[in-house]
Amino acid sequence: MPKKLMLVSIVALFMLVLAACGGAKPNEASPAPSTGDQATQAKADNTATNETRTIEYLGKTYTVPKKVEKIVITGAMEAMEDALVLDVHPTGAIAIGGKFPEMFAPVTGESESIGEKIQPNFEKILELNPDVILGSTKFQKEAVEKMEMIAPTILVSHIATDWESNLKLMAELSGKQADAEKILSQYQTDTKAVKESLKEKLQGKTVVAVRIRGSQVYVYPKDVYFNPVLYDEIGLEVPEPVSAAKTQEAISIEKLADMNPDYLFVQFSTSETQEAQTAYDELKKNPVIQNLNAFKQNHVFVNVVDPLMEGGPAYSRIKFLESVQKHLGQ
Repeated sequence: MPKKLMLVSIVALFMLVLAACGGAKPNEASPAPSTGDQATQAKADNTATNETRTIEYLGKTYTVPKKVEKIVITGAMEAMEDALVLDVHPTGAIAIGGKFPEMFAPVTGESESIGEKIQPNFEKILELNPDVILGSTKFQKEAVEKMEMIAPTILVSHIATDWESNLKLMAELSGKQADAEKILSQYQTDTKAVKESLKEKLQGKTVVAVRIRGSQVYVYPKDVYFNPVLYDEIGLEVPEPVSAAKTQEAISIEKLADMNPDYLFVQFSTSETQEAQTAYDELKKNPVIQNLNAFKQNHVFVNVVDPLMEGGPAYSRIKFLESVQKHLGQ
């Protein structure tokens, strides 16, 4: 055999041996990717196919896709309310008791449930392949780390005083900055009008908002829940138990009687249990409570807004302000 032909044959045989050694066995399956691998790949795919931009929120900088089309909201009811007031339709949203609350129906028609408020379904979130995840500052570190593996994650503040920043965040992500500015401007105009219209009537009067959870009545600090509307925007006098509260605090019948509100807003939800309704029914029967100015003068207003409202976000403030004007202006 000529030397040249023999050399070609040897090289060809060598290549076949390398291919046989390096290739996978015919019956050997590749290992299935883990959830963590899938999350990493999904995040990489999003980064590869989208240009990015940076946004500022509460002193931190976040990198998100230039065009955010799929938002998943988990844990942050504040973000759900901001989506509602700005007409932003999240791809994934929070369910309560296995379904979306009626309050959010205008924006959740095509949304998919990603679990309950404090029980996010990470596999479902991964399946939705979001551009951005809006979580809650109440989440534990372990939950945040799982979300960050899937997509850029921003923890939305649950502090009521951050409501304007929260609204602007949703507007920045959805391209609705002009709508947000219009909402904020209108709210300022409306609060000034309500404050002026109620100034004389409520002079020296005590107005309180309480919440019933389980079988207990709670008050909140002056800058939490609906209190900023009453005491900051409208400028009513802050009752001592509210001024002294550091967080939501249970208030006894005797303490409520000492405060003796002239107007009382009572909020409670029965979406999961009737215990709060039962507690309120029992409260009304108490002779001490019946002697309060608010009860004697028929100035007790129950669930004047949806009881699922957080109180702090723009949507809560707008709706509660409307109710205050309606009920206290009569």
